[in-house]
Amino acid sequence: MGGDRVLIDRFLEMMAAEAGAARNTVAAYRTDLSLASATLGGTLAEADAAAIGRLADGWATLAKSTVARKASALRRFYAFLAEEGLRADDPGSALPRPGTSRPLPRTLSGGDIEAMFAAIDVRIARVPPDRNDLRLSALFELLYGSGLRATELVSLPRGAVVSDRPYLILKGKGGRERMVPLSDRARAAVVRWRAQVPAASPWLFPSGKSHLSRMRLYQVVRALAGEAGIPPDRISPHVLRHAFATHLLEGGADLRALQAMLGHADIATTEIYTHVDASRLVRLVSELHPLIDAGRTRP
Repeated sequence: MGGDRVLIDRFLEMMAAEAGAARNTVAAYRTDLSLASATLGGTLAEADAAAIGRLADGWATLAKSTVARKASALRRFYAFLAEEGLRADDPGSALPRPGTSRPLPRTLSGGDIEAMFAAIDVRIARVPPDRNDLRLSALFELLYGSGLRATELVSLPRGAVVSDRPYLILKGKGGRERMVPLSDRARAAVVRWRAQVPAASPWLFPSGKSHLSRMRLYQVVRALAGEAGIPPDRISPHVLRHAFATHLLEGGADLRALQAMLGHADIATTEIYTHVDASRLVRLVSELHPLIDAGRTRP
């Protein structure tokens, strides 16, 4: 199970640092994934649909809630492997769904985002501005403005952002490259912050002998949420990436373009960002459906 153990640890680190999973959730996922790996002889990470089907057959006598939990753990694990480029496919569809619905990913409203930007503006307005506030501004602009993964963000090279280029080129797991858009304000925030970074640093966000950790990024994002009056348990770097995607789609962005910006190998992964709230659906039907006409009468 050596290979599985390393990948399970990486997945659980992401769950804790980026998705904001509770300690008990992480512990339950570790147990379910470790048991599944042992059942498959340490080949969970590379298991095909047939092997996963056999694994699920062994859950036949378990309660629906237990099967749902185990399947959810494996489904998220495989989605992580696919998104990180560690698998070319996502076999999660072979897992059972025992009468449970997949919860929608957490996101933030436009008002939440504005409140956090306002909190940053208050910090930046202080004279002289604090170095950590300049860093926070650059981090937040890139997280929400470009939808970067936490790992991609903290490990950016010092020269990754060019002041006169409205995009950056990222090379993700599996060697896949993608172009990520950069707003004018994001580039300006990075320029302000980079003036504080030693010229010899290989990292845009250095920390000690390496770069800023994902856990530290998670902590500063949560602290900012608290200042903005948003419950910290509602936010994480991953939630900001999700808000980037959700708000673009709500504004009319093309799903394929969003797939390219997010770096998803499979568009099915991007489709989780297409959720909208019920009130918006009702408003769209009420205002835009061609049969909605106050003057129309039925024959």
